[in-house]
Amino acid sequence: MRPMHTDEAVHAYNFRGLLEDGIYKYDPHEYHGPTLNYFTLIPAWLGGSHTYTEITEFTVRIVPVIFGVAVILLTIWIADGLGLAAVFAAVFVALSPAMVFYSRYYIQEMLLVCFTFGVIACGYRYARSRRLPWAVMTGVFAGLMHATKETAVIAFGSMFLALTLVLLMHRRSVRESLTGIKPIHLLLGLAAAVIVSALFYSAFFRNPKGVLDSYLTYATYLGRASGENSAHVHPWYYYLQMFLLARYSHGPIWTEGSIVLLAVVGVAAAVKGSRIGSLDPKLVRFLAIYTVAMTVVYSAVPYKTPWCVLSFLHGMILLAGVGAVALLTWARRPAMQLVAAGLLIVAAGHLVFETYRANYVYYADSRNPYVYAHATPEIFTAIEKVREYAATSGVGHSDDMPIQVMVPGGDYWPLPWYLRDLHVGYYPDVPQAGEIGSLILISDTLEGTLAHRLYNEMPAQKRQMYMYLFDAPYYIWARPQVKLMGFVRKDLWEQHTYGSSNASGLAGDKRAR
Repeated sequence: MRPMHTDEAVHAYNFRGLLEDGIYKYDPHEYHGPTLNYFTLIPAWLGGSHTYTEITEFTVRIVPVIFGVAVILLTIWIADGLGLAAVFAAVFVALSPAMVFYSRYYIQEMLLVCFTFGVIACGYRYARSRRLPWAVMTGVFAGLMHATKETAVIAFGSMFLALTLVLLMHRRSVRESLTGIKPIHLLLGLAAAVIVSALFYSAFFRNPKGVLDSYLTYATYLGRASGENSAHVHPWYYYLQMFLLARYSHGPIWTEGSIVLLAVVGVAAAVKGSRIGSLDPKLVRFLAIYTVAMTVVYSAVPYKTPWCVLSFLHGMILLAGVGAVALLTWARRPAMQLVAAGLLIVAAGHLVFETYRANYVYYADSRNPYVYAHATPEIFTAIEKVREYAATSGVGHSDDMPIQVMVPGGDYWPLPWYLRDLHVGYYPDVPQAGEIGSLILISDTLEGTLAHRLYNEMPAQKRQMYMYLFDAPYYIWARPQVKLMGFVRKDLWEQHTYGSSNASGLAGDKRAR
């Protein structure tokens, strides 16, 4: 139902080299880490897809779906530290509109959330058991984090801060906390992290330079985080506004405020520090400090895209689980407990409603706060028209008769995804008159240039009449603020419309340019 986002289409295109040729080379300036590409090989192979044209939206989007489910399942590993709060947290992850929406986005974010939670869960398991496998698993997840996205460094820093402060707050038991931790376990865990990360970035030893690039890239991303020359600069409250109260262009009101409010209660429980049921106070305090640190850093960074919210939203959800248990515990009277339980049910019901609305009603509507610079459903109109002409006239089936897309700044995505099985040329400007083909998709800003090329620069004896490809108003919105027009040579239009290239086509003259 939902058109491919530009980022999804670009990532799918980048997957092409790995799928068809077994080649992956990390780009330290764009596209993030390699785990998304390598894990996509699994559904591609299972589906019998070996070329770029054989993969589908399902092939690529099933990857974040699986890791979104894994985030829910990983909650089991901290259940003995959170008790009933782990159940609430798992439910909130499953119902959160943002979590569900972006778990079907072919981007790195859901993988990063899963691997980050893996570090926390396995690290907690090791802290309780002192068993080597948990130390190694912690390292494996840390390596996967680093191999997924550069923003993993924010999570690493927040974890380190949280762990340090928790140990200081419980300094009387520091010696007890460190008892049984063997240096060899820590070294093996660190080795696992380095090896896993290096394997992915080096393309499994085919590109050793990728390992060095994975660290040099932070110079690029520090500049990007500052918002230099970026259209993605937003105020510090951008993410919090998304959660608490968002409304765009007279659309519906959106809020995940119940999660935020319950997370605040969870932070209060962490500050209080007393044991609530089976909650581990140290784990709760760790999650509180970690989540607050993540929220502050992500809010302070000027460069913001809405899917980045998942990294600290998951921490809020874990704290919301704590907050739900705290409310039920602090409401000692049965009547108050019933009220608290009723409020939690209402909150869950509201999340279900918003999740349905975000994913099945406003799934590509800019009035949805999770929809960001997304292709509109009108892109399907353009694809349908192009494919109709490809079927009837043969355009797009050879280099001699290509489809031409003319959009400044390479702002034509996700068209390359939808036209991946056709011969298409992409241009930042209108080519010379003699190079203009028979079917054109073009930015409305270049319409005047196209007309000048066709009717002023073209010799009179070679001029061709072109018809509008789309019905009135003769354009489609590819994305907000990105308008596309379509033109087709008149002989192809007649052939498509009347089934014969010799048809008069007089009825369509009003569509001509």
